Amino acid sequence: MSKYDVVVIGSGPAGYVAAIRAAQLGLKTACIEKARNKSDKLALGGTCLNVGCIPSKALLDSSYKYHEVKESYATHGIGTGDVTIDVPAMIERKDAVIAQMVGGIGGLFQANGVTSVEGTGKVLAGKKVEVTAADGSVSTLEAENIIIAAGSIPVAIPPAPVDQDIIVDSTGALEFQSIPGKLGVIGAGVIGLELGSVWSRLGSEVIVLEALESFLPAVDGQIAKEAAKVFKKQGLDIRLGARVTATKTSDGKVEVSYTHNDEEKTETFDKLIVCVGRKPMSSGLLSPDCGVNLDERGFIFVGDHCETDAAGIYAVGDIVRGPMLAHKGSEEGVMVAERIAGHKASMNYDCIPSVIYTHPEIAGVGKTEEQLKADGIAYKVGTFPFAAIGRAVAANDAVGMVKILAHEDTDRILGCHIIGASAADLVQQVVIAMEFGSSAEDIGLTVFGHPTLSEAVHEAALAVNGNAIHMPNRKKRK
Repeated sequence: MSKYDVVVIGSGPAGYVAAIRAAQLGLKTACIEKARNKSDKLALGGTCLNVGCIPSKALLDSSYKYHEVKESYATHGIGTGDVTIDVPAMIERKDAVIAQMVGGIGGLFQANGVTSVEGTGKVLAGKKVEVTAADGSVSTLEAENIIIAAGSIPVAIPPAPVDQDIIVDSTGALEFQSIPGKLGVIGAGVIGLELGSVWSRLGSEVIVLEALESFLPAVDGQIAKEAAKVFKKQGLDIRLGARVTATKTSDGKVEVSYTHNDEEKTETFDKLIVCVGRKPMSSGLLSPDCGVNLDERGFIFVGDHCETDAAGIYAVGDIVRGPMLAHKGSEEGVMVAERIAGHKASMNYDCIPSVIYTHPEIAGVGKTEEQLKADGIAYKVGTFPFAAIGRAVAANDAVGMVKILAHEDTDRILGCHIIGASAADLVQQVVIAMEFGSSAEDIGLTVFGHPTLSEAVHEAALAVNGNAIHMPNRKKRK
């Protein structure tokens, strides 16, 4: 039986980062991974790298470049003639990006002395991990500490069973070899909007069916309202309150039945993407006597520092409470590794940014205006449009705004929400500010380069206190 200081189950962003950090701290570490790629080779990197964050961004970037050349270059005086898209080549490039990044993790494991173990891990009693290899052989690892980072899988819905041919999940939507003439998307969340955007840019007629009556309910309401207008203008047909009741495939198409505005309706699609959320991959992961407990939704129950109910066993990433975000899982992995090594590491869950990688991007951190109202917190607001930012106008990319929320009395920043070009990178400036307890005035007093998109953050912070320079300020209520 092999013995380790730390055994990590799962090599996604939470797992591989935890393993690397543990090894850096001098702990003998192994990382178990069961996934295999199209070539039947070990696929390090988890969902994010292989069938999630990275491949979807590769397609988002490819499709947006095509859209820009076709629709926007003429604005800059650039003539291109006929523009075509080679979908198989685009998918091949996406696969090459994945292969490069997977190889990078393997190299990092080797450089840091992490032992990579192929197979399916299961936590046993006594801090042991059973590993079942692809050929069915079973071995056991013993560890002083175990970090569970098994990740999550797409949620399935009975009315739309996935066949990965006509009805696909988010994984299948990354493998289309041609542009669907008419594409259905079930779910107007992050994944649905991103994947819908990819194929809409390439020419698909995209209809998004969302069961909820509100659009992006977790996003600040003002930003969500702006996003709905932008996506409608881009051609996405988003139908709220549309609940899918049945699907029927025939002749290479799928007929979707759904209720909308108290009416029974149908639509026929060439492809249908089901992306209604994800759930923890906890089935078969734990032996009944290992001491680790699950909540009613299948998440592993953990404390503030990701410790489970069993001493020496931790869980991080999508399989525990909190947002299912790669960067959240990675930082939990670092925190746990450092705590195992004796450091007093912690994590600020109030400063985790979230991003939707449509174009324009949507990003936020901290409280939304709706949450502040619900909590009875006195606040003030500053907004600034990209339409008043010279760099955005010059780039022909001036859609959207920056919104900053600060406490009415202390001026401390409580949240920032952005829709616009490079929102994911711009919001990070405010994440740093919030981490250090900054006020809106602190950002307002900071020198920002000109001309840059980040000036919108500066101006929004100034606007919080009625001091914006490049737009009229709201008159303060007496």
